[in-house]
Amino acid sequence: MTIPGSTTTTAAVPATFFRGRRVRPDTGPAGGKPRWLKVRAPGGEGYRRLKRLMTEQSLHTVCEEANCPNIGECWHHGTATFMILGGVCTRACAYCNVEHGQPGPVDETEPTRIAEAVRTLDLKYVVITSVDRDDLQDGGASAFAATITATRALSPDCHIETLIPDFGGRAASLDTVLGAAPDVLNHNIETVARLYREARPGGKYRRALELLERAHRARPDAPTKSGLMVGLGETWDELRETLTDLRRVECGILTIGQYLRPSAAHLAVARYYHPDEFAALKQEALALGFGHVESGPLVRSSYHAHEQAEAFAAGSTHGL
Repeated sequence: MTIPGSTTTTAAVPATFFRGRRVRPDTGPAGGKPRWLKVRAPGGEGYRRLKRLMTEQSLHTVCEEANCPNIGECWHHGTATFMILGGVCTRACAYCNVEHGQPGPVDETEPTRIAEAVRTLDLKYVVITSVDRDDLQDGGASAFAATITATRALSPDCHIETLIPDFGGRAASLDTVLGAAPDVLNHNIETVARLYREARPGGKYRRALELLERAHRARPDAPTKSGLMVGLGETWDELRETLTDLRRVECGILTIGQYLRPSAAHLAVARYYHPDEFAALKQEALALGFGHVESGPLVRSSYHAHEQAEAFAAGSTHGL
């Protein structure tokens, strides 16, 4: 690096922080990503149209914030996951690309702007999620309820899935969201119990299970859903235990995908699972009684969310 007005050159200083997280010295598996994880760069008119609308309305999507590998496919088909309550999270999960820091004030106009975007795009299924907002008394639950209500007012036929944080274990906050009657209630377990302290220090494994159990008991007619990442160093037996725990609390829909390291400030990938292993995990999960399982290297919680909900509903109907 050359200092302006000087011929002196200094060595570049390596970054020590990225998006509010300290850079880690560990590295992942040698040889780079396997071929089944390579995706086409996003493009197409559907993608560009949704991108323009998000920019014009100053809306956040988890698709962008979390570097989702499926953004091109989903946005091309007019499907997106809206992320409410800003783009800065109060927690610093070691696998998540969303920026960590002190969030700004709540935007009271956001529910209306999301509802208008859903109507403009004529979406039939939307997913609403958020950053963690531990700075708010209700953890942001009232914003979820307001967004559901505003969306239904403008698009009454639209199905709404909520991917919620744990609200710090506040039962009243969960009741606020459930009171707005989302069609699917999703809370990701993310990883196995042993890895929570390192990967998800702000969360608790048992608290995640308790949330899903309370949601099912409160609204047994609405499916609960959860997502699990692999590749963080868990064992197969630990995965089986997590699947069993999720079924014990009546979780109906499950997604399983490969963890991909967002940056050097995040946990390294312990290993890449082969597609055959994802197929095996799917069969084990179905055998435990999950109504629908989406399992694959590029699967994310909101990937094919509409199809997941439809498949679960069809399976429930056939099971009557």
